[in-house]
Formats: sequence, C-alpha cells, structure tokens
Amino acid sequence: MSEGLLALLGFAMVATFMTLIMSGRLAPLVALILIPVAFGLVAGHGLELGAMALAGVTKIAPTGVMIMFAILYFGLMIDAGLFDPVVRRLLAVVHGDPVRVVIGTVVLAVVVSLDGDGSTTYMVTVAALLPLYVRMGLDPRIMACLIMLSSGVMNLTPWGGPTARAAAALQVDAGAIFQPMIPAMGVAIAWLLVLAWLYGRHERRRLGAIAFEPVAFDAGFTVSSERAARRPRLLLVNAALTAGLLVALVAGVVPLPALFMGGFAVAGLINYPHPADLRARIAAHAPNVIAMAGLIFAAGVFTGILGGTGMVEAMPKSLLAAIPPGMGPYMASITAALSLPMTFFVSNDAFYFGVLPVLAEAGGHYGIGKAAIGSAALVGQPFHLLSPLVPSTYLLVSLAGVEFGEHQKFTLRWALATCAVLAAAAMIGGVFPLRA
Repeated sequence: MSEGLLALLGFAMVATFMTLIMSGRLAPLVALILIPVAFGLVAGHGLELGAMALAGVTKIAPTGVMIMFAILYFGLMIDAGLFDPVVRRLLAVVHGDPVRVVIGTVVLAVVVSLDGDGSTTYMVTVAALLPLYVRMGLDPRIMACLIMLSSGVMNLTPWGGPTARAAAALQVDAGAIFQPMIPAMGVAIAWLLVLAWLYGRHERRRLGAIAFEPVAFDAGFTVSSERAARRPRLLLVNAALTAGLLVALVAGVVPLPALFMGGFAVAGLINYPHPADLRARIAAHAPNVIAMAGLIFAAGVFTGILGGTGMVEAMPKSLLAAIPPGMGPYMASITAALSLPMTFFVSNDAFYFGVLPVLAEAGGHYGIGKAAIGSAALVGQPFHLLSPLVPSTYLLVSLAGVEFGEHQKFTLRWALATCAVLAAAAMIGGVFPLRA
C-alpha cells in the first residue's frame, strides 16, 4: 500500500477512535483494541497483526506495571490516612472557597512538575487534591484538566523530555531552545491561573461558599474509604516511606516498575501485616487497577499496530508533503502549528527525530535558525498530553476518577488555547518569527 494511503488510514484510525470515545459510543478499552485491528485489516495485514499488537504491549508493559503498583501504593497510603493531615490543613486554609482550591491546583502542579516527570506530578497532586475536591463537591474534571495542562507547559524544561529530544535531533544546546521559551512559559502559566480563577468562580457560584470550621491537626476527619483501615500511629513511618519513594523516583536510581512494586510490598507489610487485611485493601482498589491496566495494555495494541503497519512513518511525511514551497518563510510558525497534530497522532520520538530535522533544514534556507525551529516544535506539548498514545494520561484520569473520553472533551479547547497562548507569547517575545 502506498504511503499516502497508509497516512490516510492512520489519520482516519485516530480520528475514528477519538470520535467514538468522545461521543460515548465505545468504551476506550474496546476502542483501543478493535479500531486498530479493523484498520490494520483494511491496510492489508492479517495474522501478522497479532505480532504487531504483542510488540506494542511488550514495549508498554513496564509502564503498565508501574502504574498498577503506583495505584495500589497510593491507595494504601490514602486508606492508612497519610493524606488526612494535608487535607485538614488545606480545608483550614481555603475556608471553603473553591477559587482558592482551583488556583492552588495550578500552583501545586507547576511546583511538582519541576521534576519533569508527568506520572510523578499526577500521583502527587491528585493524591493531595482529590480528597479535597470530593469533600467540597468540586468537579474533578477541572482538577484533571488543570494538572495536565500545567504539566504540559512545565514539560518544556530540558529534563522533561521534548526539549532534550529536539536538541539532540537538531544538534544544538538544549539551553538555546529552552531558555528563550521561559518568558512564554510564564505567560502560559499565568493564563492557566486565570483559567483556574474563572473555573473557581464558576464552582463558587454553583456550590456557594462552603463553611468549614478550621480543622485541627488531630481532628477526626479522614479521607480513608474505611475507618478501620486507618493507621494513624504509622503516620510518620508512612510519610518517611513515601518521601523516600519520591526521592528515589526523581533520582532515577531504580526502575520505576521495580520501585513501586517494592514500595507497595513494604507499605503492605508495615500497615497490613495480616494477609486478610491486605487482601481486603487490594480488593478495594482492584476495580481501578484492572481498569487502568486494561487501558495501558490496550494502548499498547493501538501503538503496536500503528507502528507495525507503517502508518506512524507515513503520517508525518504526508503532512510535510502538503506544505506548499511558497510557505517556506513561515516555517517556524508552521512547525509550531504542526507540533499539535504531529505529537498527538504520533509519538514525540517520531516527531522530534523524524520530522523536526526536515523542518529545520527547510527553515534554514530562509534564515530561520535551528534553535528557533526547535523552540517552535515545543508549542504542542500541552495538546500532546491529550493523545491516546500517552500512557501517563491514563494514570491521571484513573486517579481522578474521570472517564478518558470525558477528560478529552472537557480539556480539548483549553489545551488548544494554552498552545495558542504559548505560541503567541513566544512569537511576541521573538523566540521564533511568524514569518522570516
């Protein structure tokens, strides 16, 4: 099959998936498996689709294992009451004002995102904020939206991944790409704070100011699903264990799957030494774990077939071929625009290593530097995280208790708006030109 037809099938496959899950006609778990198989058959492949799917599942398996045990670990910590003091203090600080809570969501997500790892950001921020959202009756879709977009902006740091990939692909210093983008990132964060303020006011009108009495540190309020599962005497032990786990996670001294498997085993032994008690805690979190693991491995089927059929290579080439020669002076702004669909439909690696050098070469003929093209290529990262190909997004929606399709519907316009703000601020700041 020609590259043009493969590209068309690839775009149609992702568009079909998005349409079916956002309209609620298919569950994401079913769509992630059946849709790529159907399009793979149309592309002329038969029994080899099984090997492609298995290759994708094998590649994504470590992420699936990490997320499974991370959910179990943080589930045990919530059951044991580790986050109760945090929520009590937050309740006392916010005084029942949704505006403060929603703005605080962006602030916390930005600070935690400094480690450059989206999974860590989601686990820490959702664990800290979800009990508060539930307690106050706030819409968890707002939390998931703001955390994801904040992480998307902060993912532009050199240690976050995309910047390092762009720098390596273009053979320029990462600082030359990242440093000019810092003011634009600041503008994007300011925009997210404004969005949080607007949503906070909306929730304040919907709920009214909820009157909370200042809650003492040792008050009886708990976010644990079962009071009998609480372990208040082990609070400091659990806090030390969690802090050590997060330090090891950021330091990268142990592979994440092994780290969370070990952390769960130690947490289970300390808090629930009797096997029956631990089985009860695992059973309580089993629905989330099964749903999450299913989505992750199904996403492996999707990406495996997308890559194995050749669609993932054909899609970027078809977009490049569609750029008229006369648009050369606009190559930087074209790169910024292409970074949205490119990183959504294909992986960051495919875009930054396969497509970006071609765009940079074309821009060079019109005097646009490689660093400027590299900076422009980062604009689409907040939108990239909405892609069904990003495993950490499944972790976010699972922890937040939000359907993946509902999260996409709710966040889509704000992700596009955040990318537009980032691009406009970068062009106004002279990071890359609209036209050479």
